[in-house]
Amino acid sequence: MSEALAMTGSALWREIRAAGMTTLAVMGMTKNTGKTVCLNHLLAHAHAQGTTVGITSIGRDGEDRDQVFSIPKPPVLVWPGSLVATARDTLLRAKVRWKQIGATGIESPMGEILIVRALDHGEMEIAGASRSSDQQKVIAILKGCGCALVLLDGALGRSHHASPAIADGVVLATGAAIGGGIADVIRKTRDRLAILGIPAADEVLTARCMGVFAHGGIGVWNRAGDCVFDARIPTLNAASTLLGLDEPAIQTVAVSGAVGRALWHALNTLLAKHPALAVVVADGTKLFIDATDVASFTAKGGRLAAFRRIRIAGITLNPFSPLGGSFDAGDFLDAARRAFPDHVVSDVMREEHTMQEGVFE
Repeated sequence: MSEALAMTGSALWREIRAAGMTTLAVMGMTKNTGKTVCLNHLLAHAHAQGTTVGITSIGRDGEDRDQVFSIPKPPVLVWPGSLVATARDTLLRAKVRWKQIGATGIESPMGEILIVRALDHGEMEIAGASRSSDQQKVIAILKGCGCALVLLDGALGRSHHASPAIADGVVLATGAAIGGGIADVIRKTRDRLAILGIPAADEVLTARCMGVFAHGGIGVWNRAGDCVFDARIPTLNAASTLLGLDEPAIQTVAVSGAVGRALWHALNTLLAKHPALAVVVADGTKLFIDATDVASFTAKGGRLAAFRRIRIAGITLNPFSPLGGSFDAGDFLDAARRAFPDHVVSDVMREEHTMQEGVFE
């Protein structure tokens, strides 16, 4: 199969390389949607085409068995020459030879995050930095060591690694494990994409809000374009502050941090008082609301935009569910490609099987 990979490469791999992405986050909609399979697919393509690749994880996501369903999880498979940023203790369990080439000075519950080069093809447990600032440092070190592409393996329930402040693009892994039929999975995936992929702010809004996203906090502007509030306050406690503003014509609100239910309710209250209100958030990973909330806000005349838009590099599918109710792989792929025509949609296991058959015919 490596011969076929070297000659062609998958559609997902070609999209990533053609876009010039140098940092890519792989995130799953839930457990067992094929995130690790996607990572291994990309690592194999990188090796086959001579691309120096680095890999790290957002915290630890490397248990041998799924703790919910108690089924074996596919291991991360590195290749000779792959650079790995992982906690010291995980290296005791590596099933490949490795050589340390650097250190980060970043401590984790499993020891310092070290930079090692894999000397063989095989399994490694990967546990990286948890904080965004530390993750950015690790990525910079990997790139400084010659990585043309850094892959980020995201832990369940964390999406901050998908932020454009960290990654150039995101691959979203979805599948039957989400529950329901094919139509239900596609709807839930579309809802997630609606949150992650909110449109970028235009040049005027970007210029207006730049200071807020540089120093953090909340900024508010009136219809004349004058700033009427700018403070480095936690967004978690910002709802009452926004509702208490004595300003008759609010036009724009910039929020640098997370937007949860209380703050979202406050923004909706402001929209009722100030038609055509524009809300700018850092990116879609900061929104802890539902796609229906976004649709309702827009339907009422509000505008929601991202200071930096998340780029979706592709969508990968896993038709298998450990709970039963698995899908026909072909039907799932066809339905997903119809539903998401603007994205590269792949079932990488199916694709690799087809490639392998082609090589050995």
